[in-house]
Amino acid sequence: MIVTVTPNPSIDRTVTLPAQLVRGAVHRVQSVTAEPGGKGVNVARALTLAGLNTVAVLPAARHDPIVAALESRGVPFYLVPIDGAVRTNLAITEPDGTTTKINEPGAVIDAPALAAFTQAILDRAAGARWVVMSGSLPPGVPDGWYADVVAQLRSYDCKVAVDTSDAPLTALAAGFATAAPDLIKPNSEELASLVGVDAQSLEDALAHGNPDPVVDAARQLLDRGAKTVLATLGAAGALLVNDTGSWLATPPPIKPRSTVGAGDSSLAGYVRADVGGAQAPQRLQMAVAYGSAAAALPGSALPSPAEIDLDDVAVTSISPYPARP
Repeated sequence: MIVTVTPNPSIDRTVTLPAQLVRGAVHRVQSVTAEPGGKGVNVARALTLAGLNTVAVLPAARHDPIVAALESRGVPFYLVPIDGAVRTNLAITEPDGTTTKINEPGAVIDAPALAAFTQAILDRAAGARWVVMSGSLPPGVPDGWYADVVAQLRSYDCKVAVDTSDAPLTALAAGFATAAPDLIKPNSEELASLVGVDAQSLEDALAHGNPDPVVDAARQLLDRGAKTVLATLGAAGALLVNDTGSWLATPPPIKPRSTVGAGDSSLAGYVRADVGGAQAPQRLQMAVAYGSAAAALPGSALPSPAEIDLDDVAVTSISPYPARP
């Protein structure tokens, strides 16, 4: 069983334009799609398509539109009831794949609902291989909530992944020394914010064939107590860094259509490979194959196994990294 956790789920509405977005102009829409979303929900959707036993845990009212959307796509889920409505996020995609996102804050989760949500996660973690917690935190949830849940999961026999940003990521990193998840998945901006460097410098270095700055940033997190860092840098590739080494995966050239869900797909690919017994380089390869396949799809569509080609993703070992004492 894989448990995904989405504290701030959404209906993701994607508008595709036939031409470049111009601020203040009137645009004719080429197509519109709407999917159940939120980062953890996206991971659950991708894993369900791959045939893995998955359940998405999320807060939502029983009558919320996201419920019917999940049911129609065959995604198993567990709801923690709340009074507010699940937010609607808007993504605008241009022909070159440029994506502009406008995200609502989400429904308020009060203290009793948050306690019930946390307990629902712990109850399902007892039989899980992975607990994947992803996304922003809605109003009412303290910044340290991810860190608190990771600490509570230490006594459970499951692996834990967290993919978040901003203050919740900072709070999570502050607790790495005592309670680090098994995997974090920062993008360039998130990784840069944790180690105090410029995100563009990381992307530029990798684009010019130099992965060392990204590896160095990830190793700083390992030195603080992180276990494995999967750093995704879009078209430039992704790096996996753990106590035994670091690897670079280069994605195949694609025609990007939408970046919505690409990072979530990468995380799903990593987990899918790990559950299948793959070693670190192959887990990275699967992650990048999933992310690239998602970016080539329209709207917030997620790839099925038939759309994954591992042979198109080149993986290179960078250097060994001695284990911490």
